[in-house]
Amino acid sequence: MTVYLNGQIVPEAQARVSVFDRAFLYGDGLFESVRIRNGVPFRWPQHLARLRAGMSYLGFDCPLVTEQLAGPMRELARRNRLPEAVLRLTVSRGAGARGYSPKGARHPALVMTLHPLPQPSPGALPRWTLRCVSVRLCAKDSLRAFKTCNRLLQVVALAEAQAHGADEALLLNEARKVAETSSANLFWCDGRTVCTPPLSAGALPGITRAVVLEICRAQGLGVCERNITLGQLQRSAGVFATNTAWGVVEVSAINGASIPPSPLTRRLSQAREALLVRECGQVAAAARRGCLFSGP
Repeated sequence: MTVYLNGQIVPEAQARVSVFDRAFLYGDGLFESVRIRNGVPFRWPQHLARLRAGMSYLGFDCPLVTEQLAGPMRELARRNRLPEAVLRLTVSRGAGARGYSPKGARHPALVMTLHPLPQPSPGALPRWTLRCVSVRLCAKDSLRAFKTCNRLLQVVALAEAQAHGADEALLLNEARKVAETSSANLFWCDGRTVCTPPLSAGALPGITRAVVLEICRAQGLGVCERNITLGQLQRSAGVFATNTAWGVVEVSAINGASIPPSPLTRRLSQAREALLVRECGQVAAAARRGCLFSGP
């Protein structure tokens, strides 16, 4: 496996960062997970915008974080022979002196690695069971808008859910309203309306979340962002989750209570896959013509 590290693609064994790197010591960094289709990053401009917003909020810059990173992403996929993958991009403030102060950390680090896609049964929607966990999200935490390298809350939440035999953790905020899962945004179906918690509930502004809302509007489906309790969610006529690696995932049970499948879940999954194929195909065609990457 080869890895992109600070402008170079190197063998995995040579991909090293300092033990004094602030992402390692304090979680002082950000990451993005990007779907790679036929070697092309899907919705890279949107991932880039969220990453840049996070760096601006944290108060550091990494000159390597540009639109042109799409080229190294394609090259990384080619060298690793992984045209279908999930790319993890991590950017750290870099190494600095001991202590919380970021002063002196002048050399940000950027790492990109490739990982195989999850493999659900052929022709079947991926399915998760959820467990509502005891830890709570703080809906007013401004860092919730970004994917910071500190994910201990999600680690603890998922460990608790898996200890109870569930696939994923369902997270509530301090007002006991549904926010998201430990690694995905959450949706539920209400007739021909697709609902999701508002970002103000503590949900991450997920790229796949935005794609699904875009598809719903394009197909004439109703869209609603509103708060919901655990009990109301369990009584919904269809629940699904979305993230970059899995796409659209059907939720089959919450806290052991079965959730009925909705035909909208498969419909949106198929539409998201068609959009992925079309947009990445357009970008690949533009790259073959020698055009600069600008996104679909």
